[in-house]
This record gives sequence, C-alpha cells and structure tokens, in this order.
Amino acid sequence: SKFVNDKWMIKNGFLNDVQEHKPWWWNIKVQKLNLSAPLILLPEVSCQKAIEILQEKGYDQAPVVAESGLILGMVTLSNTLSSVLAGNAEFSDPVTKVTYDQFSKIGLEDSLGKLSCILENDHFAIVVHEQMQFDGNGSSFMKQMVFGVVTAMDLLTFVSRNDKK
Repeated sequence: SKFVNDKWMIKNGFLNDVQEHKPWWWNIKVQKLNLSAPLILLPEVSCQKAIEILQEKGYDQAPVVAESGLILGMVTLSNTLSSVLAGNAEFSDPVTKVTYDQFSKIGLEDSLGKLSCILENDHFAIVVHEQMQFDGNGSSFMKQMVFGVVTAMDLLTFVSRNDKK
C-alpha cells in the first residue's frame, strides 16, 4: 500500500514531484536553509556526558556518528533522560543504548518539497553530503558526511522569512 502513497514515494526517492500547485519554495534546494554545523557525538560517549554536552551547548538532539563516518542514529536529550530515569539505561552506558536508529536522510541537493514530505512524519532529518575520499593506495570511495540536522521549525523559519506571497 505504501507504493500508492505519493508522500512515501517522494520521501524514499521513487517519485520526484506530484504536487500540482507547489508553493514557491517547493523546488529550492536544502542547502539554501543555511543550517549550522551539527554537534556530533561518537558512540562511546556516555549517557551522562551526552546530557551534559547537549545542555551545555544548547542542543536538543545530536547525530551519533562512528569514527568511520557511519551514521548510527540520533540521540535526543528527552529520550536520554527518560531512558535513564525509567531504568532502561544507566548514566554510564554508551549513548548508543538510547540512540534512535530510525531516521531519514536528505541531501543538500534535494528539494525543500522532499524535505517537507519527510517532516510530515518525522521530527527531523539528517542532512548528508556525499564526499569522495581517497585512501593511501589511491583507491577512492564515497563517504557520507553529516552536514546538519533539519527540523520543521527550520523549514518554517525559512519559508516565513522569505515568503514571496
């Protein structure tokens, strides 16, 4: 049934554009949001340290990324605190114990229309950028870099500040 759902098809890259009367911002690229660089946590950071870092830096959430660059998921302040307080995690546990591994990714070149479809169901999307890297042997490989985290508020702020109506 998800294959007859246009929003699911757009979110998962199977359909580009289905909205007949698109808003002015629909085809603008995600890179125009001017997102700030994200705070990134490594998987070995403890829940206690994650809470301290997020509070100190004023963030509600942060991607958890392995040193290899693999995006493991997203940690939120509220989920970390509730997991610890409910006894499902200890302050000393690695942050991966409370990491959401269900998340959407969007590229800098994707449209705000696609982002809008993602944000209808998800609280955030991780903005990624593909980067070619070379190892010591000269072999190349593509690596996904976390460029930012985008929320509905980021999209709404962009649209309201730049409203062309």
